[in-house]
Amino acid sequence: MTDTPPRLGRLTFHSPLSEARAAGIVQRLAANRPRTVLDIGCGWAELLLRVLAAVPDAKGTGVDINGTDLERARRNAEARGLADRTEFVEESALGTRRGPADVVLCVGSGQALSTAEPGTAEVLRELRRLVTDGGRVLLGEGFWQRPPTATELSGMWPGARADDHHDLATVLDLAVEAGFRPEWTETAGAGEWEEFESAYQADTEVWLAAHPDHPLAAETRERLERHRGQWMHYRGVLGLAYLTLVPVVR
Repeated sequence: MTDTPPRLGRLTFHSPLSEARAAGIVQRLAANRPRTVLDIGCGWAELLLRVLAAVPDAKGTGVDINGTDLERARRNAEARGLADRTEFVEESALGTRRGPADVVLCVGSGQALSTAEPGTAEVLRELRRLVTDGGRVLLGEGFWQRPPTATELSGMWPGARADDHHDLATVLDLAVEAGFRPEWTETAGAGEWEEFESAYQADTEVWLAAHPDHPLAAETRERLERHRGQWMHYRGVLGLAYLTLVPVVR
């Protein structure tokens, strides 16, 4: 048992994404035989690596500001024989010039492309700039499944507001306005959310149970309980859409 709280060891994807849904997404993106893949806010880039594995001629670039996650991405790429086809860069994606690419992934990372709140419209315009004609964008975007109540908002992330997200219909309208046609629209199910949120904290919860008197126990307990409380407030209210978008040829 480690002497420090473990971090995200049970998560395969850093989003509520099942293996079955991921396989369908990868198959859809690979069918277009992309040569270049760009992952915005890639984290440890699990989806990027799976797309590259499915398209042996493709090369991929992952951009993120979290160096620890990028190191995990590099280790995974090396282990899967993909190191020579990947580049991971620790930098901001705001105004990035690393496109255009044939596939652009942006899953739960729209904040990397926009400083607006909510920034969905700006994110979509940036994604259109970053994707080639004939390419594909996979956007994982939060949306309200129903309008949140004041009580629910008060228990979510700090400063949560009703206008932090759009509803799904508005997100799709904004995608069309930005120059896309939605090829595929799907949303994370309740089971995917529960698996994600449980796995997000599971290793740390087990560590805390074994180390109740550790010097880091109090702050770890507070962090876990805060996150669990936030989840209980947005559970069933916040959704995540996975949109496969086709750019309209200019």
